[in-house]
Order: sequence, then structure tokens, then C-alpha cells
Amino acid sequence: MLDRPIDFDHWDLHQDVLGIDEAGRGPIAGPLVVAGVCFEKGFTNEMIDDSKKLTEKKREALFSLITNEALWYQILVIEEKIIDKKNIYRTTQEAMLEIAHNAPVDIVLSDAMPLPSLDKEWELVIKGDQKSLSIAAASILAKVTRDRYMKKLDELYPMYGFSKHKGYPTKAHIEALNTYGVLDCHRRSYGPVQKMLEIKLF
Repeated sequence: MLDRPIDFDHWDLHQDVLGIDEAGRGPIAGPLVVAGVCFEKGFTNEMIDDSKKLTEKKREALFSLITNEALWYQILVIEEKIIDKKNIYRTTQEAMLEIAHNAPVDIVLSDAMPLPSLDKEWELVIKGDQKSLSIAAASILAKVTRDRYMKKLDELYPMYGFSKHKGYPTKAHIEALNTYGVLDCHRRSYGPVQKMLEIKLF
């Protein structure tokens, strides 16, 4: 993993770069988590990679490393009601914009999300968590934060299996939803949940 992705070597390497990523756009339950990370120029760590390629144990260890070593970072947890009100795309974009505005940097890299109203230099990076160290680090912070949240939901509602599927619409999750009903943590604008609520109405 390179400290600066070669796709973006036209940028001034003396400037610090913020990478932004999210976790939880697809699940039908639980919050969206968006994170941004900026490392000091020259920082590198070969262990940092796309969160999806790492084991839970490695992600947890890297979470501590990143939060300790980062020049700056921020993590936003956005609740389900906001996702239902605004839709997941807009919710993700607004959270990324908030982090980008707050960060003490001039260059922002987002993982596959345009930031058109941002008053800083920005670039949308497809598969950014595989091309940028800062985006990969942000993906780890977002993933670990959300997984921890889902484990707490699992303690409250063990019959739903949140610690296993993390809120994604797996077969086991849908069966639990049909058996036990819709919780406050379910996203009512998402198809399977919406369908359950419609069934209850009739």
C-alpha cells in the first residue's frame, strides 16, 4: 500500500490528504458510519488495507494504530431515521462533506462519492480503499465502529443475530424479521422492512 496513490501523483506531495469512506450503506438495520483520516506526510504502514480484506482481529488492532497515528480523524454515526428521511446516498454524501469541511487539509479523496459543493480540491476514487492509504484507514475506522455498534444491538436483541450478519438482509435476518417483527433499528425505507410493514397494515 502506497502512502500516496500513483493515480494522484500530480498533487503536491507536501500537502496532507484526507481519505473518506463509509460502512453500512447496504444493511437493512443499524446506522451508517462515515470516517475520515489524514496522516502526516510520509506516513506509511503496510498492514493498513481495505477493511474487507482484513480479519476482525487485524481491523481491531489497526483501529487503535490509526487513531493513535493519524494527524486527524473523525467518525460520524448516522441513525436509521435520518437514512429513511434523506435516502442513503444523500446521507452518505452529506456526512462525507461534513468531515471534509472539518478536516485541516486542502485535498480530499472520497471512496466513489462525488463532493461537488466542497470548497477544497477533491477526487472521487473508484475502489479507493484499495488505492489510497488514507481511504483504507477510513474504511477500517468505519467498519470497526459499525461492527461494535451491531454487537451491542445483538446483546439487546439476540434473536435477530446482528453480530453475525451486521444488519445485512441475509436469509437468517429476513427469517428473524418475519418471526419477531421490525425494530427501531431497522431502516423502514429499505425493501424487506418496507414489505414487512405493509403486511402488518393489511
